[in-house]
Amino acid sequence: MQQINNLSAKINKYQDQIKVATNRVMASGWLILGPEVTQFETAFANYLGASHCICVGNGTDAIELALRAMGVEAGDHVATVANAGMYTTIALLAIGAKPYFLDVDLTTHNVTLAEVKQAVAAGVKAIVVTHLYGLMVPEIEAIAQYCSQKSIPLLEDCAQVHGAKINGQYAGTFGDAASFSFYPTKNLGALGDGGAIITSRFEIFERVKRLRQYGWTTKYQVGVPGARNSRLDDIQAAILSVFLPVLDELNARRRDIATRYTDGITHPNIVTPPKSGAAYVAHLYVVRCQHRNKLREHLSRQHIASEIHYPIPDHEQPIFGKQFQNISLPHTEQLKNEVMTLPCYPEMSDAEVDHVIDSVNGWVL
Repeated sequence: MQQINNLSAKINKYQDQIKVATNRVMASGWLILGPEVTQFETAFANYLGASHCICVGNGTDAIELALRAMGVEAGDHVATVANAGMYTTIALLAIGAKPYFLDVDLTTHNVTLAEVKQAVAAGVKAIVVTHLYGLMVPEIEAIAQYCSQKSIPLLEDCAQVHGAKINGQYAGTFGDAASFSFYPTKNLGALGDGGAIITSRFEIFERVKRLRQYGWTTKYQVGVPGARNSRLDDIQAAILSVFLPVLDELNARRRDIATRYTDGITHPNIVTPPKSGAAYVAHLYVVRCQHRNKLREHLSRQHIASEIHYPIPDHEQPIFGKQFQNISLPHTEQLKNEVMTLPCYPEMSDAEVDHVIDSVNGWVL
């Protein structure tokens, strides 16, 4: 079966470097927030061109702690899209904040400046912009400028766009802060959970450092409310330091596979994503199809896995009951029935890519 992703292939390719890194950590005896974490934080901040990187336990904690550091409190309304897997909404619920859901563009699947302006006019406390499927929000520069003019904090959710850039500027450096996930399947992934917050604002940096470790102002003295224990371990940091230097190379391969798909898939019932240059790092290759289930069944018979990212919009999740039944997000609600993910990861061979293309084109509706 052709998998959506094949982590074993990646691990096998870099197993020697991984062993050196993990052995180095074990020999040091420093396992939590040690020198490997500090080294990676510096390297990742430098890679992005940001002032600060603070590593935490996972990407969802990164969203929550970044929003707390930006001043979001219980009862505040925060704008977020509803088509990105519930992760930001979960972070908001942990704070006690309330989601204000934004619709997305039908082609890019990302939020628009017009939706952000509508949310600001409605009085939200902060904006979360999610760069989805590896594609940066095309209007991120204009959104950042608008939020700055209106003094509305802007958080970029960059869990799926490590290394993407627009006009030479990396995702994660447009807003007041950015959250990253290092879940193993990410473009820059660890071999376990991990996350980070990027910012060039010193006050956010200082507050997040305390929020990730009990709210300590000094050791054992808790002075910052809303904190938790969310720390990256040194083994994962050392592994990330193995993968960071090859991130651009791996992204280039992902982009090459995506280009082959977009050029090669010609089935009239399938809509492929647009080519977007450096702004797209092909974390996921997501097509649209009105007869998605039939296509998935066909691909399964060809031994090709597929997935749906994501089948249930946030405002329709069972935990909310009828709370958001009067909200209209027409593009989000259309996309939930059409989006489908094809295999796309750097270790795929050209032959495997061609097999997916031929199988998709060979589907008879």
